[in-house]
Amino acid sequence: MKTTRRYDIDWLRVIAIGLLLIYHIAIIFQPWAMFIAFIRSDELSEALWKPMTMLNVWRIPILFYVSGMGLYFAMRKRNWLQLLAERTKRILVPFVFGMIAITPLHMFVFQKYYKLALDYYPHFGHLWFLGNIFCYVVLLLPVFLFLKKRQDTSLQKWLSKLFGTPLGLLSINLFFAIEVLIIQPKPFAVYAETWHGFFLGLLAFLFGFVCMFVGKAFWKNVRKWRFLYAGIAAVLFTIRFVVYATEAPGYLTVIESNCWIFAVFGFCNRYLNKPSKTLSYLSKAAYPVYIIHMIVLYLAAYVILPYQLPAMLAFVIITVLTFAGCFVIYELLIRRISLVHPFFGLRWNFPLFQKKNKNAVSMTKEEAS
Repeated sequence: MKTTRRYDIDWLRVIAIGLLLIYHIAIIFQPWAMFIAFIRSDELSEALWKPMTMLNVWRIPILFYVSGMGLYFAMRKRNWLQLLAERTKRILVPFVFGMIAITPLHMFVFQKYYKLALDYYPHFGHLWFLGNIFCYVVLLLPVFLFLKKRQDTSLQKWLSKLFGTPLGLLSINLFFAIEVLIIQPKPFAVYAETWHGFFLGLLAFLFGFVCMFVGKAFWKNVRKWRFLYAGIAAVLFTIRFVVYATEAPGYLTVIESNCWIFAVFGFCNRYLNKPSKTLSYLSKAAYPVYIIHMIVLYLAAYVILPYQLPAMLAFVIITVLTFAGCFVIYELLIRRISLVHPFFGLRWNFPLFQKKNKNAVSMTKEEAS
């Protein structure tokens, strides 16, 4: 089977993780930062948070969508046992390692900054996302296997018609609306280690897979109607910001969230579905950078915040230091030391796995996540 890499989906993952880093840095300058165990700046910035209120309703859901899309590619040349083994290596191993060896590190920095007693404890931290993804793979595997066997069937044709029109694609908001009506999250954007985050992610992961199962009809839709989806999202954001002080009813927020996501899919498909050396590098670096970014962010805050710079200047400096620090660690340590690759979601290059990795090369040409 001839395979084609989806460069736009690679870019989506890179962009989403980059936005996640910026969002986490912005939290430092909010008055409630310490309540979620972030180092807080004495210089606060309400203006910095305003654009984040637009971002926060779709920054995590889009990662779940992209992860579901990646699973579709991963399944194409694997049976269910091979898939579980591959996802265990790719997701579960970094998750467990990170919980034990990575997330406690930034808490050490937090404790040191506030002159607290240093206390080690394993915890999910920002890696809760990986735990959710692995659960979704296990829980939804029967559904995905069912769909895999029904390529080019009446079911796929029906879904193609549904996902091929704006109204049909927007109908999936019904499932997301039911979730928020049942769970009633307050606020909507609290995803980490909550039932709302779990079930919202489950739906996004499922529909990410379904979008790839549908194929061309979905991508043609979001590409053609990308301005429509962006317009709907912008109107709903304006209503949420002006009328509801950023926290609109959940059924409106899920429509806004998905419209932002569909618009981003459309623009990326239109402009970014092409190879580049930059993308090749960033797509490999994105996962390790996601895993280590919190410790680098906290260290940057630890160094810069005592100078009591204006909030926006400190934000820019911490952002530069965080991105630069993450890529220095990735380039000089993670990328070059094969022994640590399994713990950061990179390909296993040990001799025992060499034959398997050669066979996996053609598969990774399809993988987007």
